[in-house]
Amino acid sequence: MIAIEVTRRFASLVKIEHTVFALPFAYVGAFLAVNDVPSTHDLVWITLAMVGARSLAMALNRLIDARLDARNPRTAGRELPAGKLTPAQVIVFCLASLALFLVAVWHLDPLVRWLWPIPVVGFVVYPYLKRFTWLAHLWLGAVDGLAPLGAWAAIRGDLPWEAWALGGAVAAWVAGFDLFYSLFDVDVDREQGLHSWATRWGVGGVFGGARALHAATVGLLVAAGLGLPVGGLYWAGVGAVAVLLAYEHLLVRPGDLRRLDAAFFTTNGAISLAFFAFVLADVLVT
Repeated sequence: MIAIEVTRRFASLVKIEHTVFALPFAYVGAFLAVNDVPSTHDLVWITLAMVGARSLAMALNRLIDARLDARNPRTAGRELPAGKLTPAQVIVFCLASLALFLVAVWHLDPLVRWLWPIPVVGFVVYPYLKRFTWLAHLWLGAVDGLAPLGAWAAIRGDLPWEAWALGGAVAAWVAGFDLFYSLFDVDVDREQGLHSWATRWGVGGVFGGARALHAATVGLLVAAGLGLPVGGLYWAGVGAVAVLLAYEHLLVRPGDLRRLDAAFFTTNGAISLAFFAFVLADVLVT
């Protein structure tokens, strides 16, 4: 029972349910890289690399931000500030996650064996940025945008412009919805002297920035599709992403943030899963 409870705490620490945001787009990169279903070997190791990388990123974020989280009523109940896990336990978890990531990387294309420090540096730097700049959301987007890029490189050993377009689409998508997420803590961030898009540009700036970034998401998916041998189902997937993003922006508006949780979690999870489903169907029929 103790082991089960500890496992639950670590799963909560890294928000395992949020894997739905990044993992499907890693698969998108893998499937489009070969315009087919990748080998079981590649899919297994890409999945394990993503699990290790994402667990490391989230655990580092929680560890570095533990004192800030303790001063925020919304985050004070998290595992570290609430004492449900100790810093030593989380450090061990980080090392285990890094080990899993490295083992997985070494089973994939040699190119990613040289590139693996890039995301790790991104994970370490991100939590500190809110202390200095309101551009942290763009950094987070760029780090998450490595998912399709890394999966593509892990299979093909190259990074053509189409892969960069896919990565850019994910980066813009994540950065856009992270702007909305910054609205949860705008008052606390101002009190603590932390920086975010919301503290710098206000609610109106958040909505304007998110619209621009999500328009870029759709544009970059279109650009990637124009360079790849995709079929009609890919384009249907791009259309689905556009519709869901438009719906997300209808859920919340300045002065009415009651459905912000639905916009952030439910709609973005649907975007990730729906686009992957369309890409999978496309490669199966073309």
